[in-house]
Amino acid sequence: MTDMAELRKRKEPLNLAIVYVDPDSFIANIVGWLEITNFISAQRLGEAQVPADGLTPKLTPEDLRKGNVHEIGNDALFAFCMTAALKGDKPAIDKVEAALLESMGKDFPGASALWYFRGQIDAPVTLEDFVGQAGKKMLLGDIPPPPLRAKENWSNGLRFFEKARKSNFNHEIMYPLAKWTRERWNETLEKGVAFLAHIEDSVPVLRDVLEDARNDQPFIANALLRLAPAVDMELTEEYEGFLRSLARRN
Repeated sequence: MTDMAELRKRKEPLNLAIVYVDPDSFIANIVGWLEITNFISAQRLGEAQVPADGLTPKLTPEDLRKGNVHEIGNDALFAFCMTAALKGDKPAIDKVEAALLESMGKDFPGASALWYFRGQIDAPVTLEDFVGQAGKKMLLGDIPPPPLRAKENWSNGLRFFEKARKSNFNHEIMYPLAKWTRERWNETLEKGVAFLAHIEDSVPVLRDVLEDARNDQPFIANALLRLAPAVDMELTEEYEGFLRSLARRN
């Protein structure tokens, strides 16, 4: 099969691998995802026809060098690294990297995404720079001291949120991110309120934010919006409106 149904079928197990940070499932399903996305892209460009046997073509060495294959691989591996970072699961990323290196060589699709979580970027510029370097610290257990912790958690949450919204695995990142957001702010409520700005105003707001038991995009957006003053972060009116729109539930 080489149609959109096959695309969805191949994406589903990869979705679960990203949500639950399952390296074995990610390794088992990433190539199938690359194959179907590469083939559908080629079809849309008029560069491929459905094979006589109806089976999605395997990736050739030439395919593995294509820009679109690398873009899809980078998106998937970046998403996996993000959810692994939220869980502090460095061994999961190590396992995926070792398997892809062995099967496809050092320039495997996704290698560029992995670099953001491995390399040292002294002056981050892009969103990927910031997310990767924040993820690197999470994976290494590099936790800031309590006076700085809530502010860094808020900043990291914002950048992960923005990156998730640009991914093909948006929903798969949002659920772990929402859980992480809830855990970090519960921790602040229990142990770190003394370090919040405007404590008398911030603590009731924090409690109210955490009353929402749903781990989804609106919860994250609401937390970012309403807790910005608690960590002395200012949002533009435009961005406040953007978060407010995302925090609404129909």
